[in-house]
Amino acid sequence: MKDSTAIAIGGFDGMHIGHQHLFEALGENGTIVVIETGYANLTPKTDREHFSHHPIMYLELGTIRHLSGEEFIAFLKDKFPKLKKIVVGYDFHFGKNRKYSYEDLKTMFDGEVKVIDEVSLDNDSVHSHKIRAKLQIGDIKGANAFLGHNYTIRGSQVTGQGIGKKELVATINLETKGYLIPKEGVYVTLTRIDDEEHYHPSVSFIGHRVTTDGSFAIETHILDGEVLCKEQARISFVSFIRDNKKFDSIDELNKAIKKDIAIASKELKFLAL
Repeated sequence: MKDSTAIAIGGFDGMHIGHQHLFEALGENGTIVVIETGYANLTPKTDREHFSHHPIMYLELGTIRHLSGEEFIAFLKDKFPKLKKIVVGYDFHFGKNRKYSYEDLKTMFDGEVKVIDEVSLDNDSVHSHKIRAKLQIGDIKGANAFLGHNYTIRGSQVTGQGIGKKELVATINLETKGYLIPKEGVYVTLTRIDDEEHYHPSVSFIGHRVTTDGSFAIETHILDGEVLCKEQARISFVSFIRDNKKFDSIDELNKAIKKDIAIASKELKFLAL
């Protein structure tokens, strides 16, 4: 990173299509500088690294928020001695109390400052908060369109309630931390198990098990055969099937699950996995 000649600065939660415009402006020898605010829940921690080939430096907001504009530029030059270009979004602010904008950056920095305009899709501006809102209402396809990739969460395997494999279908149960969990319901998904390179077609449930014990669960059923999960899995959301619903019996729930599987199988057979 010391040899980087260009940096893109921002929060970059989601690594969405707007963010990608900044990364494209970096050139070959660029680094992404992530300002960690503590609120990132679309691509928390190092999950951002799955969505760019550029190296990433993480800066805690608390370590730089007190700096004046000049001090912030000096800080960046110290981290990147060969710095010639800074790429920011149109709404970028920096320095104590977010006092400075990209206009000030152009004055204070003696290299090139590239400002990326607001990015829109179908006349709707792309922002991380809008992606969060879409996920919370189950608009997975809308969220994915803004992201430029499927929304994905990662979790550690945990023990389920024990009736799935016996009375319903076998599932991998997960516990996640730090991710925004989409609306309760059933989803067409792709699931990656442990360190496997590929994703399996799957159908996933998020929500309270209202028909059985009422506990909250994140569980995924693999469609192309049972797969043993040892430690963790990643669930990649493709589309929303239905809301969470209480059924009158396990038999009724089983019938609904079979319909969910049929819907997911039909949609996923057209995807190259």
